Amino acid sequence: MCIKICSIIAGIRIINFDIRKNTFMKILNIQALRGPNIWSVNRKKLIQMRLDLEELETQPTNKIKGFGKRLEAMFPSMIEHRCSEEVRGGFFKRVKRGTWMGHVIEHIALETQSLAGMETGFGRTRETKTKGIYNVVFSYTEEKVGLFAAESAVRIAEALVKSEKYDVQADLKKMREIREDVRLGPSTGSIVDEAVARDIPWIRLGTNSLVQLGYGINQMRFQATITCKTSNIAVDIACNKEETKKMLYAASIPVAKGDICVDEEDLTSTIERIGYPIVLKPLDGNHGKGASININNWKDACAGLLFAQKYSRKVIVEKFITGYDFRVLVIDNKVVAAAQRVPAHVVGDGHHTIQELIVVENKNPRRGYGHENVLTEISVDRDTLDLLSKKKYTIETKPKKGEIVYLKSTANLSTGGTSIDVTDMMHPENIFLAERIARVIGLDVCGIDIMAKNLTQSLKENGGVILEVNAAPGFRMHLSPTEGLPRNVASPVIDMLYPPGKQSRIPIIAVTGTNGKTTTTRLIAHIVKNNGYKVGYTTSDGIYVQNHMLEKGDTTGPMSSEFILKDPTVEFAVLETARGGILRAGLGFSRCDIGVITNIQEDHLGLSDIHTLDDLSRVKSVVVKSVKKDGWAVLNAEDPQCIKIAEELSCKIAYFSMNENCKVIKEHCKKGGIAAIYENGFITIKKGDWKMRVDQANHVPLTIGGKAKFMIANVLAATLASYLWGFKTEDIKSSLETFIPGAALTPGRMNIFNFKKFKVMVDFAHNPAGYLGIEDFLETIPSKHKVGIIAGIGDRRDEDIMECASIAARMFNHIIIRQEKHLRGRTEEEIINLILKGIKSSGKKVTYEIIPKETEAIKHAISIAKDGSYITALSDVVTNAIEIVQMYLDKENEG
Repeated sequence: MCIKICSIIAGIRIINFDIRKNTFMKILNIQALRGPNIWSVNRKKLIQMRLDLEELETQPTNKIKGFGKRLEAMFPSMIEHRCSEEVRGGFFKRVKRGTWMGHVIEHIALETQSLAGMETGFGRTRETKTKGIYNVVFSYTEEKVGLFAAESAVRIAEALVKSEKYDVQADLKKMREIREDVRLGPSTGSIVDEAVARDIPWIRLGTNSLVQLGYGINQMRFQATITCKTSNIAVDIACNKEETKKMLYAASIPVAKGDICVDEEDLTSTIERIGYPIVLKPLDGNHGKGASININNWKDACAGLLFAQKYSRKVIVEKFITGYDFRVLVIDNKVVAAAQRVPAHVVGDGHHTIQELIVVENKNPRRGYGHENVLTEISVDRDTLDLLSKKKYTIETKPKKGEIVYLKSTANLSTGGTSIDVTDMMHPENIFLAERIARVIGLDVCGIDIMAKNLTQSLKENGGVILEVNAAPGFRMHLSPTEGLPRNVASPVIDMLYPPGKQSRIPIIAVTGTNGKTTTTRLIAHIVKNNGYKVGYTTSDGIYVQNHMLEKGDTTGPMSSEFILKDPTVEFAVLETARGGILRAGLGFSRCDIGVITNIQEDHLGLSDIHTLDDLSRVKSVVVKSVKKDGWAVLNAEDPQCIKIAEELSCKIAYFSMNENCKVIKEHCKKGGIAAIYENGFITIKKGDWKMRVDQANHVPLTIGGKAKFMIANVLAATLASYLWGFKTEDIKSSLETFIPGAALTPGRMNIFNFKKFKVMVDFAHNPAGYLGIEDFLETIPSKHKVGIIAGIGDRRDEDIMECASIAARMFNHIIIRQEKHLRGRTEEEIINLILKGIKSSGKKVTYEIIPKETEAIKHAISIAKDGSYITALSDVVTNAIEIVQMYLDKENEG
């Protein structure tokens, strides 16, 4: 059992309290994190449960009579949990000394998963700003099992508190059942494990065994052991046993004599030609289903025909060949493993019945439910009873000591069979034969079933025959043979899919921050596209591939990132990565080449346990902490939070700043570092003491003639990231000058509409920092009549709504307050009152009016426009505002 690691930061408050029988806790939320997250960049698979301890908040474990002893009795194996004590039994010491129930639940969730056969050991429990509410975090191997474990752990803890009985074994059984329903099979899992060992990323496509290895254009897919290189024709041939047999026979490969039957008349003629004993099996069967072997009379032959026809109308009838069942695995036309397969059986001891011996064998620790272990439990079915009846046995028969009683007619591991590795014993001619068969059928991953006395002799000498050729052969018998050397047969699959020199990943630049994310993302994507790559990117307004919008909406979460990484046409990914997605499920990628933080400002505070700038920085830092070690973090040198984050990074760091004399820039470049600065009107790369001027800011359309300072900062971030990737400065310059902002390319980012006598600008500014950026820009506009259309967002703090309104009062002569969307738990009246308070707090004399509907507000602003007016609509739903303004502009042009 691995060491369990955990910590808890909630202070222990010792209060005497009597436990009442109705004490309970409340689960407020459970979510699964699937990528780098705020708890751990390396441990990507975590369950986060928000738990209200309610009355138990005042009852640490040392004040609950008998709790520790009951916990130790229920989970004695928890002695291995070292906890923060860093010694064996450390967690039990914490319980004895007193700890909170959230901490206990974390350990129970880890332990139950381990007891169910899913070893895992990382956990964290943290108290939130709300008294009694905790975030309980623990790792999982299967997501649905982890979610179940969270709820189960709470139930178990409540039972322990109340000193009530609890059936833990029932929960463990349920966990195993869930795992078998959702887990990858052993073959698929082995290929994924080998890919992970080689640092090849993977994505499960759906809920079955279809898996994507690699990202974008470098992806490869496989399902079970059929790969994207597997020939469809070859699979069709292998699935048609009759066609396979004909092709092998035509190639002078030994096969069993036989024919296809659909009725008793066909069966009679075939038996008359080949004689007894015979084998019957469905033409389209697999895993030994519907097969009957060693049939020696007409009655059993008819019964076998009916049994096989449950699976396929057409039935193969072949001469029964005596010998052993062998499976040879050929991958990429090379023999990689061979195993002797032994049907499920028991060995008599002279005392126990066959049924009792099966029970004993199923207790073998190597056997388990489905594919949970090396071997599968043996079940009694029709095949078992038929075999026993041929020996005039029943399951109540007591076989003699040492007698082997076979329970299945086929040697499939899925029916309880065992395997013996014989790879090193194969005769060279048999190796040649197997590799030739793979080429004849055309399979890249090929399982060949052979019946022979052995494989040490040529099949020509010992009379062995080929029984079947299988597409999608199982790997379990080779990965974990009952006897002999395990073979890493997944390795040659990966060698075939990713030969030396073939890349599995595509470049990823991830962009986060409070403001400027979308613009920076779009500009980087434009630069990448102009340098010849097929680029896919995600933004707050949609998912794009080569500027084609594929999904509309706020697509800055992990699912959107995965969308791009699954696209087989994408060569380069630029991913806007927002706070919400990171908190909800982690990042949608395992690591990136370059991570950009534009800035970290007060926004979304008070939501999802993010109350301070430090909390917000912790979320944003996940992006740059996921940068590979030889990659780059691009940080804002004027942002104190970015500077703090830099101290925690293991990758290379580069800064950007609007001030070349910024202390951080000077110290960084003095050490030979790389930066992007705005100096003397130029966008400049600084490398040590050397400056490389990329372009004049007023030549870059995005900066609106150099007037939009915050846009210059976005340009610096994009330029630096592009330069660090390796693009030439002249190519970056060309891209900067051809990136034309507008409603189509940069919706909601300073979209300016030129009417005949006035102008209207639409912008997505929605927080104090964004408003300050707009204020700075409007100071360069000479208009004497500046009209602002503003709104509040309901889930922001009171002070944030008021501060935005106060800034608006400074930069506008007249304000139109509208409020019909994004109430988010507040009333329209409540938000408007906060806006009015903010306007009054500014001390500025500004006129205002309230027009709730955005359509009416914009219509009114246009109707009161004068010559030279500058109307600014700061909209939280930019597409609506853009469409409305464009409609009025079109009407003016038509007139």
